[in-house]
Amino acid sequence: MTTDLKMKTVFSGIQPTGNLHLGNYLGSIRNWIELQDQHRCIFGVMNLHAITLPQDPKALRQNILDAAAVYLACGLDPKKTTLFVQGEVAEHAELAWVFGTLTPMGWLNRMTQFKEKSDKDENLGLYSYPVLMAADILLYRADLVPVGEDQKQHLELTRDIAGAFNRRFSKEYFKLPDPMIVSGVKRIMSLQDGTKKMSKSDESDLSRINLTDSSEEIVKKVKKAKTDSLPTITFDESRPEIYNLLNIFSAFTGKTPAALAQEYETAGNGKFKMDLAEVLVEKLKPIQENLTRFKQDPAHVRQVLDEGKNQAQEIAQKTKKEIFEIVGL
Repeated sequence: MTTDLKMKTVFSGIQPTGNLHLGNYLGSIRNWIELQDQHRCIFGVMNLHAITLPQDPKALRQNILDAAAVYLACGLDPKKTTLFVQGEVAEHAELAWVFGTLTPMGWLNRMTQFKEKSDKDENLGLYSYPVLMAADILLYRADLVPVGEDQKQHLELTRDIAGAFNRRFSKEYFKLPDPMIVSGVKRIMSLQDGTKKMSKSDESDLSRINLTDSSEEIVKKVKKAKTDSLPTITFDESRPEIYNLLNIFSAFTGKTPAALAQEYETAGNGKFKMDLAEVLVEKLKPIQENLTRFKQDPAHVRQVLDEGKNQAQEIAQKTKKEIFEIVGL
């Protein structure tokens, strides 16, 4: 991994809680591939965050390896970037405890994601999730954090916690990380409900295109994707399902959603969906071939994660030592 001091440090991660899907790829992973040639990138498999909701231990361990295999299959290069498992670097949890002592309850009470998720399994980990996220980012002194709309509030809290630490100890130790909003990337929504984000936790597998789906499964899911009863295809936010499919089509063709809508305006949903399915099958095929190769060699994936852990720990241990000295621990 390059150590050019002019490069900025980018931190991001995804939870290993089931199959990674089209939304993960277009919203996060594809952008990471581009970033690794521009910045010093650190990407995590965020398993500590995953257990804020109940997980099957055996499945979670496998999901960690599977997530890393997907990262590699999509094009992450361990020679250019650090790829590691969050729970294997103890400093994440240690720094989260320090930050927890600086974070007012009122700040956490405003976090909307806790309100949305706590109806399923209310617990302290889910409540303090944003504090651990702040530790994830600040542990590596990140300059930039790629975030979607649903994570912007958490990054704002990270900046608040960094500022609180600096003020408490009268030391400008932490720089405030900036959000990296990737232009041109639309939020990818459920294939069955255009008003909901595509999600690994959705009970219906028809709601998402998994990166592991076969060609037949991709075609079936696109054909069954919800649309509306209007006879023409238009790029209009008031038609959320067609709007979502056009955004997905655009992401893989380079054509604008508006241009695609004009091209397929009177073609009918059947023709539009079939062409979209063919594009997805074609574009995802190289990733799936790579994924098959990496899943057949779990020892290589584990080696990449071990090397990434060593790289992450080198930074994390230095940061922790300095913070503990400042705090008096």
